[in-house]
Amino acid sequence: MRFIAGLVCASAASLAFAEFPDKPITLVVPFAAGGPTDKIARDLAEALRKPLGQTIIVDNAIGAGGTIGSAKVARSAPDGYTLLVNHIGMATAPALYRKLSYKVPDDFETLGLINEAPSVVIGKPTLAANNFAELRQWIAANGRKVNIANAGLGSASHLCGLMLQSALKTTMTSVPYKGTAPAMTDLIGGQVDLMCEQAVNAVPQIEGKKVKSYGITSLQRLSLPALKDTSTLSESGLKDFNVQVWHGLYAPKGTPAPVLAKLNSALLAALKDPELIKREEALGLTVVTDERLDPVNHRKFVEAEKNRWAKVIKEAGEYAD
Repeated sequence: MRFIAGLVCASAASLAFAEFPDKPITLVVPFAAGGPTDKIARDLAEALRKPLGQTIIVDNAIGAGGTIGSAKVARSAPDGYTLLVNHIGMATAPALYRKLSYKVPDDFETLGLINEAPSVVIGKPTLAANNFAELRQWIAANGRKVNIANAGLGSASHLCGLMLQSALKTTMTSVPYKGTAPAMTDLIGGQVDLMCEQAVNAVPQIEGKKVKSYGITSLQRLSLPALKDTSTLSESGLKDFNVQVWHGLYAPKGTPAPVLAKLNSALLAALKDPELIKREEALGLTVVTDERLDPVNHRKFVEAEKNRWAKVIKEAGEYAD
């Protein structure tokens, strides 16, 4: 009888997985509505709706540099109905936060990388330097007098700024803000000197000649008209400098393999959606098409990024409690 009962339970479980998803899925975004990650998540939600055949609800669970939303997913039922879209902060949080309520990547199932986005080193409009060589000399001469803005601890601009200082072997004065908008406002107004910001946010200001552009943080130049004359930092002397903001899709640890397989398959289909690709490219983003779409390779990538950034953050000594 126990054997028969076991077969019945196994069959019921298999049927449940086969029918997944049979209700709406919640996509948690650990950042505020209207920001880059929120925009990416909402576009992805629409593209995932087609292969999954269900509504995808976006839930902005904000706070503590993205760790509140991430913790929410880590504690969620491992049934595939609560997912997380997070950026590079997934890999940097373990080094930035002394008290983190979850482990990366141990408390998550990796489903695949979504995209990558380079940043641009930009400066206030009155800065005397007109190219990166001149900027580098100016930074060397002024050191800690140079103010470099960021959108807050753990933000893309903060991390890029740390990596830039590490590559230049110098220390500037970091000026954290509560978001990209106020940081950009003060940069335009000349209250701070520099910022290393995602291209999607920097390009409109460059086009309007409100800030100066000094270098792209990826290994390849960008084809965007506003940056056609801007070299990569690697080309400009910081060999192999490559800092890109990436986004990935995650589920709680213990989510059943059949469910994970369906979610990964849906992600692969979504990232081939012409409308999604068009929207990503308009934001200066590149949809991932390489081996990091595979959950195992996605996990390896997160581990490598975690180790890479731990060294940079430790050297900078910038932590949160």
